[in-house]
Amino acid sequence: MQLGFVIDQSRCIGCHACTVACKQENQVPLGVFRTWVKYVEEGSFPTVDRHFAVLRCNQCTRAPCVTICPTRALHKRPDGIVDLDRDACVGCRACMEACPYDSLHFDGGRGVASKCHFCAHRVEQHLAPACAAVCPTQAIQTVDLHDASHPHVARVRAGETTVRRPEKGTGPNVHYIAAAPVALRPEAAHRPSAWLWSQRAPGRDEVIGVGAADARVVMEPVHAVPWGWHVTTFLLIKGAESGFAAFAPFTPLPTWLAPLVASVGTAIAAGLMVADLGRPERFTMLLTRGNPHSWLVRGAWLLMGYGLLQGVALLDAVLGSGSVAHALGWVGAALAPAVAGYSGMLFSQCEGRDLWRSRLVVPKMLVQAIAAGGALTVALGAPALLPVALAGFVAYFLLALRFRVGDGQPAHYLRTARPRGLHPVAVLGAGTAILALSSVLPPLALLAVAALFVEDSAWVRAGQLPSNS
Repeated sequence: MQLGFVIDQSRCIGCHACTVACKQENQVPLGVFRTWVKYVEEGSFPTVDRHFAVLRCNQCTRAPCVTICPTRALHKRPDGIVDLDRDACVGCRACMEACPYDSLHFDGGRGVASKCHFCAHRVEQHLAPACAAVCPTQAIQTVDLHDASHPHVARVRAGETTVRRPEKGTGPNVHYIAAAPVALRPEAAHRPSAWLWSQRAPGRDEVIGVGAADARVVMEPVHAVPWGWHVTTFLLIKGAESGFAAFAPFTPLPTWLAPLVASVGTAIAAGLMVADLGRPERFTMLLTRGNPHSWLVRGAWLLMGYGLLQGVALLDAVLGSGSVAHALGWVGAALAPAVAGYSGMLFSQCEGRDLWRSRLVVPKMLVQAIAAGGALTVALGAPALLPVALAGFVAYFLLALRFRVGDGQPAHYLRTARPRGLHPVAVLGAGTAILALSSVLPPLALLAVAALFVEDSAWVRAGQLPSNS
């Protein structure tokens, strides 16, 4: 069984009854939506067409939000509905990054994610979802897409319907009849600075003119940017401490220094990850009911094991003979690439963020660790590592340029991302020059690391700016 919607856009009059009914039935907070009607205007006066598109969760057959959810709060029911258990959600917002349709939102009042669940409580009572029940033109129909006898299913199987973003391979189960492609494809129309009857709400910086010049979105919700400085700082600290741990066995630095830096760095990184949760008190659920398919959980397990290893090494270096710390130093160095690079695998699970799904993301994380870890090693008294750190910065600079090459949306948004008005590539170039001067004054290497933060901030934000709706 696979419940889904068939929406006949030739019947839709853009009345928003479905949106209002959904909000009332599910007590959806102000400013966010589980279902909404997108308005797109195409053409120029006096020949203008207005298209409607009723958008909501697609109850995907292969739902990326279910795969990435660290606590299995999101799950696929036997009837095909993708449901969310709010009592198990930790508010990590990874599902929002994974969804290629902008169908999830963050409920700030409860600190958890939220989405259309097909009015499962009504379905269980043999009632239609609220949106379908109130639609005045019966444009919204609920069907079991496995029921070949249903006339709408026959149309689906005959290829007479369309779905949103089929290239994502998620198996959407919301099918459209007579929907204008310009309304279903998020990149097909540009988003101006104002909607039909109002200014755009604060949110993504989409007023950049991406999309056809004669097609414009004149009404839809503005979706938030889920991940911010916590994630950027987490990446930088994790990269710096793991890079330092990788280089430490090859330097004359004290035995206790590497496990101290790694332990403190891992603790800070873990603290940032927990602090960024909407429900931080539930962070233990990542361990007690962790989803092994989610790289959030795999990363948590890896960080926990790595942190314990470095803690044991630190205790032996301070209180013991140091022989165990020396041996564990090599083990930590071997694990460091995995600690630095696993975040790239997490970003690759974010189906909704094309910039992050590049094959260069894992190399980017590893090069960042070389650059940041090398700079930290120089600053703490190992100037011989300066050429390695400089090579890391140059490689990171070249990767930053590579991500910005091309005419696609991801590169476009990355070229325009300016944290606090700074130009990330220019700042990264300045950081490389500052690092070169650290041969004279080693503490300057720490200032160079700040340049990596500016570039990472732009990269993390730019990946979230293109609309998926």
